[in-house]
Amino acid sequence: MTDRIDRKLAELGLTLPVAAAPVASYVAAVEASGLLHISGQLPFDDGALMTGRLGEDRDVAYGTHAAQRCALMLVAQMKAALGDLSRVERIVKLGVFINSAADFTDQPKVANGASDLMVELFGDAGKHARSAVGVPVLPLGAVVEIDAIVKITD
Repeated sequence: MTDRIDRKLAELGLTLPVAAAPVASYVAAVEASGLLHISGQLPFDDGALMTGRLGEDRDVAYGTHAAQRCALMLVAQMKAALGDLSRVERIVKLGVFINSAADFTDQPKVANGASDLMVELFGDAGKHARSAVGVPVLPLGAVVEIDAIVKITD
């Protein structure tokens, strides 16, 4: 699977970032009972944190791109935790938190940036349950934060 995902990333013009280290009192990922729980990941583009609030100073396209960048970081965390991506059996759930104005209601469109990438990379195994929630603020002013639950093989 790792080779297929590497080929798909190259085809899409994307590169996995280096898995981000935790910045507080938590770990990036926990493996338990056949599941990998990945802590919330923030969007970085060319090394810079993507910040702002949807419906205020950022638009849906920016948010969708940020969600895709979070998804890339989730895949990087999977690879770091598992050694390679061959143990990924299924993306079970994404929790997508979107820094958005009170009247912004396109959270699902923004979350599609991550969801679509998971399906592109993992095929049917990338189809997942999801939450897309608007919040008034995220750590460091990030525009999107996404966590994940991934089913893994032994």
